[in-house]
This record gives sequence, C-alpha cells and structure tokens, in this order.
Amino acid sequence: MENYTMEGRTYRYYGQEAPLYPFGYGLSYTTFHYRDLVLSPQVLPICANLSVSVVLENTGLRDSEEVVQLYLRWEQPSVPVPRWQLVAFRRVAVLAGRDTKLLFQVPAEQRAVWARDWRLEPGTFTLFAGGQQPGQETRAPSEVLSAQFGVAGAARPLRGC
Repeated sequence: MENYTMEGRTYRYYGQEAPLYPFGYGLSYTTFHYRDLVLSPQVLPICANLSVSVVLENTGLRDSEEVVQLYLRWEQPSVPVPRWQLVAFRRVAVLAGRDTKLLFQVPAEQRAVWARDWRLEPGTFTLFAGGQQPGQETRAPSEVLSAQFGVAGAARPLRGC
C-alpha cells in the first residue's frame, strides 16, 4: 500500500456525503436552544488558545442532558485537512426551563496541521458549537451556531510554541 491519505476512507474527509450516524446522533427527551456564542480574542497570536463561551437553554418540559460539541474548520489550509474536527465536548445536565453558560478553552494544538511535522498556520477559522455536527440533518431539532476567528503571525512548528 502506497497511498496513506485518509481521503475517501473516513467520514472526516468525505466530500459532501454525510455519515449515516455522525457523532452526537440520537434523540433527547427535551429540546435545547443555543445562543450567545462568543470567541475571545477574535484574532489570536499563532500559539494562543481560544476562549469560547456559549449559552445552552433547556426549552423543553423535562430535565435532561445535552452533549455540547465544538468543531473547528480551516478556511484556507495549506494541506488537506478534515471538513471539520471535533475540538471539545461536554455533557451538561440542564433543568427544564433553565439555561447555563458554558466555558471552553480550545488549545492551539487543535489547530495544528500535518505538513511533515505538526505546524500552526495563520488564517481564518470557523468554530461551530451545538448538539451535533455542522450540517447534520436529523429528525430531532437541534441547532449549530458558528463564528469566525483569525490567527495572526508566521507559521511555525507546534513544538516551537
């Protein structure tokens, strides 16, 4: 075997074809609403971590749990990368009719790309937050919020940070 690329071999690298059962697939006994996605800072130095906050509200009639998922998409990568990558998740219990603000740290390592070694590159990125993958179609209503941020500075090896 000479071709070790993952292109066409895992759902992370499929074109527009969605996986049959993506991460987060399933039903809940209630409904959730996401709002107020905030990324800080809006432009990161190349080696900095990203702070993320999002509000999750249980809009249903039952207490329940939700798995909040954060995905990252590179907008102009220099090498092949997944369509999006899971960078954080957390299971959260929310009482019916209540909301909670969640805080996440997305470390710089999550933005690294493989180009003969792990490298951090400048550019524009999109972060998605929700109860499912971006673009996923399900029978149960769920939403995914998105926001863009930038990374400034010269590309550098990850081990140099």
